[in-house]
Amino acid sequence: MVIPFRRVERAAAPWVRTRLRSAPGAALAFALLVAVTACLAAAFPRALERYEDAGLRRSVEQVPHFRSVVGLSAPATLPDLPRDQREQALRPATVKRQYDSILGTVRRPFVPDPGQSSYGVTTSVNQAVLEPWLPRPSGLPARVALVAQAGLADHARLSEGRLPRASGTVTATTPEVEAAVSAETAKSLRIKVGSVLHVPGAGRDALAIRVTGIIAPRDRDGAYWATDTLLRTPALMRVSPTDPDSPRYWLGALLLPSEAAPALLGIEGLPYRYWRLAPDTNTLHHRDLGALKSALAALESGPDLQQVRTAVDPLTDAQTDLDDVLASYSRLHSGVSAPISVAAFGSGTVAAIVLAMAGGLTAERRRTELALLRARGASLPGLAARLLAETAVVAVPAGALGLAVAVWVLPGTRALPAVLAALAVTVVACAALPLRAAAAHRFVRIPALRQDVTSVRPSRRRTVAELTLVAVAAGAVVTLRRQGTSGGSGDQLISAAPVLVGVIAALLLVRLYPLPLRGMAGPAGRLRGVVSHLSLARAGRSSASAVLPLLALLTALTTASFGGSVLAGIAEARDHSALLAVGADARLESMADSLPAGLTDRVRRVSGVRDVAAVSVAYRAKPNDGRQEVPLVGVDPGGYAELTRRTGLGAFSEGVLKKGRGGLGTGAVLPAVASPGVADAHGSAPFPVSMEDGSSVTVRIVLVRDVTPAVMSADFLVVDRAGLGATAARPTTLLVTGPEAHGRALRKAAGDAVSVRLRADERARYVDSPLQSGVEHLYTAAVAAGAGYAVLALLLSLLRAAPERIALLARLRTMGLTRPQGRRLLVLESLPQAVLAAAGGVLTGWAAIRLLSPGMDLTAVALPPSVAPLERTPLHTDAWSLTVPALAVVALTVGIAGVQAWWAGRRGAVRELRAGDTK
Repeated sequence: MVIPFRRVERAAAPWVRTRLRSAPGAALAFALLVAVTACLAAAFPRALERYEDAGLRRSVEQVPHFRSVVGLSAPATLPDLPRDQREQALRPATVKRQYDSILGTVRRPFVPDPGQSSYGVTTSVNQAVLEPWLPRPSGLPARVALVAQAGLADHARLSEGRLPRASGTVTATTPEVEAAVSAETAKSLRIKVGSVLHVPGAGRDALAIRVTGIIAPRDRDGAYWATDTLLRTPALMRVSPTDPDSPRYWLGALLLPSEAAPALLGIEGLPYRYWRLAPDTNTLHHRDLGALKSALAALESGPDLQQVRTAVDPLTDAQTDLDDVLASYSRLHSGVSAPISVAAFGSGTVAAIVLAMAGGLTAERRRTELALLRARGASLPGLAARLLAETAVVAVPAGALGLAVAVWVLPGTRALPAVLAALAVTVVACAALPLRAAAAHRFVRIPALRQDVTSVRPSRRRTVAELTLVAVAAGAVVTLRRQGTSGGSGDQLISAAPVLVGVIAALLLVRLYPLPLRGMAGPAGRLRGVVSHLSLARAGRSSASAVLPLLALLTALTTASFGGSVLAGIAEARDHSALLAVGADARLESMADSLPAGLTDRVRRVSGVRDVAAVSVAYRAKPNDGRQEVPLVGVDPGGYAELTRRTGLGAFSEGVLKKGRGGLGTGAVLPAVASPGVADAHGSAPFPVSMEDGSSVTVRIVLVRDVTPAVMSADFLVVDRAGLGATAARPTTLLVTGPEAHGRALRKAAGDAVSVRLRADERARYVDSPLQSGVEHLYTAAVAAGAGYAVLALLLSLLRAAPERIALLARLRTMGLTRPQGRRLLVLESLPQAVLAAAGGVLTGWAAIRLLSPGMDLTAVALPPSVAPLERTPLHTDAWSLTVPALAVVALTVGIAGVQAWWAGRRGAVRELRAGDTK
């Protein structure tokens, strides 16, 4: 009889299934941990990518269209060509064919928006029209631009008349063409349906343009109309733009049908063809930023432009400011990448440690079982393989579930980063238990060996490994300190800085902290009662594997401290910038004239207003009767000095503007507070200042300050308002103190003639990019996740010691220990480790912030590119961010120890002291 051979591997499946059924609660908890961690890990890159894409699109959308559009242009034709060829070059079919050729040349990821892109023919020289009924503000005739842009019917809504059309074949000698104007142009230039305008001809009679319709844009702010706003909105121009007294004239646009473009060859307008490619913002992605810059460079001055010139015209030119917009976004992204990488790396490290601790807890729970298997001949690879299979059965589906949830919640981004993140979590979760068990059971040992530092002395190999790790971490920290945080390897060191500092602190503290506790145990033994001595003695016998929990706590506390300091620094920068822009909690100002009488009293009665400082600001005062204008601020010394002290903007005392004044009569010298530039220019000697109303005062600079609340200018003079003339002393600005003051009530009290600016509104305006707000949200979420994993690490650490503690209390109760004494014992035993973690967390957080602060500027996160800060916004320590998480760790540890003691008191001692107990 032949006995069939059976594979040994078939026994693995029943063994795995049996082990999972023996502890379903632990398996379910482990699956939940892996699923949540995989979901968070997969969601982070997807959320970051969504914020990056939204930030890029917002950067392109918020600039004027003439900056984001790629414009290509070419002259009409060479003047020596036959007239019919020149006319043919401007006809719609030719320009449309060239537009299609340009679209075929453009390379991805730059994708033009066909609905907002435009092309056509227009004049490069605006033409004067002499019709007497057109408005002439300074006696100068109005000018018009003639534009034959394709797609007018699709982008305009008819208000009056009909759309223009071409009768027959239009040539350079056609005497009359039709046109339409926008409603705004018609209103400003007094154009009506049927109006005829005559444009001077070139070698021919004037070209008559009959207005047949008045239109309104369908999408007023779209690129079709807003790239050249003259199409929809006329402009009141000056002959000399830099001279405010220069004569003015009206400039508008006449919209011709595209078939009438050849008529522009008969005037002096120098027509040219143009093609404007508006980017499709829905196709913009941060991951394509480098390729997008390359595509723009190729189209603007590279090989793509050469192809366009070959297909369209050798004189075709291209220009755009979109590359500058992308460069501005790149600077913003580089400014926010460092803080978010710190949070991601710190929280990810804590999560990895918790997964490793979960595997260690399982290995510790099954230490006797695994040691028995080793004693009965189980091989180390076979044992690790069985544990890996057992873990993978739970971790792989849980990781896949977490990935699926992240993809479902955050759609529309790349899947590969999320898959890699979830895969990394799954691999760590699967490998934690087999590796921990293999390390603990390399040799066959007696199962009941104690595992604290009194019995398991660190080996030389472990000592060398720890010293090597400390040396590498310290070297990286020193390198970061020397090189700074700008680019290259500095970016990776920034991300790892809290973990590196935590590694150094954890290894040193675990080695050092039992020594003072053991030294304190001797004196405590001479005290009455056994609780203090026993708790210190047990705390001094720390677990030999206490590095991971301590490292998790230190990393989480450091990340939380760092994150809290970052968020506090961002809020402080925005508050300070808003205060600089407004000067107080609210600002009421009249630029044209003095404030209405009684306004100060009405504002004081508004709910929430604490104080009001009335000032007069002469923005065009001229020191020494020169040409340089310096804002001169007249204030009430008492109230204004209090405002400067409260805001911290150029604080000075009330007596500064009063001392040495010598009365307020004619010729009195007024003490003044000045900016550094004005002080350097005029010194400390008295000098005259000519006011806007024709009066003059003499001032002497007695104090120099960099800023003052009343004006945002870099140069200023501040004097006592009582020393000014009656007209110059009239208040023009009210600076209101009161964060609770209601903006609507202030605007109602001010009326329509006075502008009202709130500090809160100004601060809210600074968050203008989804990337900025997204980084704040992600940072807060990462810090919260790190804190949650730190709490979980603390729970796992205490759960690991829970059986031994409960058994100890059971034995001590048989010796007369009361329940209150048992609670104090567990609390006092846990307190040193909690205090150690809290103190270490404060120190590591402080060290990481001090380490990174010289090279980290929070300006890009706090303020939009349009706001120019007076100085950089460095990272600095925040006391609340350092102390609150540390105190929370101590409170949580004490609370868990108290709950353990309460639970042990509910359970009977017989179960813990049954026969064969090896605890």
